[in-house]
Amino acid sequence: MHLNPYGEDAVHLAAALANGRPASPEELVTRCRAAGLVVEDTATEADLTRTHALLDAWEGVVDAPDERERAARLNLMLAEGTSHPRLTDHAGGWHLHYRDERQSLGGLLFALISVGTALHLVGRGMHRLGRCAVTECTTIFADTTRTGRRRYCSHRCANRDAVRRHRARPGDAAGRHGVGKGRGRAGVA
Repeated sequence: MHLNPYGEDAVHLAAALANGRPASPEELVTRCRAAGLVVEDTATEADLTRTHALLDAWEGVVDAPDERERAARLNLMLAEGTSHPRLTDHAGGWHLHYRDERQSLGGLLFALISVGTALHLVGRGMHRLGRCAVTECTTIFADTTRTGRRRYCSHRCANRDAVRRHRARPGDAAGRHGVGKGRGRAGVA
């Protein structure tokens, strides 16, 4: 089965924007272009406001308590942000758009992220969006791993959690390894 990369790219862009929301229309354009999105026009404050509303709704999808609620929330986003599919070749190759032509950046992002998230979830699994398992970290990630068991936003958080669990085991960690029981300082009086 071929997984549509449109979904993967869109959820990675959504996570990046949600984890560090753009503060200006210029920053929004710069970050979208850096992610590979073709942005033909400048963005406005209205685009920034629409993008923040999109990200609020998208975080609701991420934080949904179960698959049915996740689907219901995403269906609302799809109804609001998309139109019938159409073929276009504006970027040098034929592909599908799920939006009206010549939309502002805010509208384009709403359609792209809604459809991309839907493709990601139905193609890879409804559980493939989440927040880092480290309690104090609220970073969102899209799970694109082969196994679909990602729990952390980064290796750093995974390592931090492993160290925390190791230290929380019953007994003194130093004592379990022989440190402090007369073994490490032989011959010292």
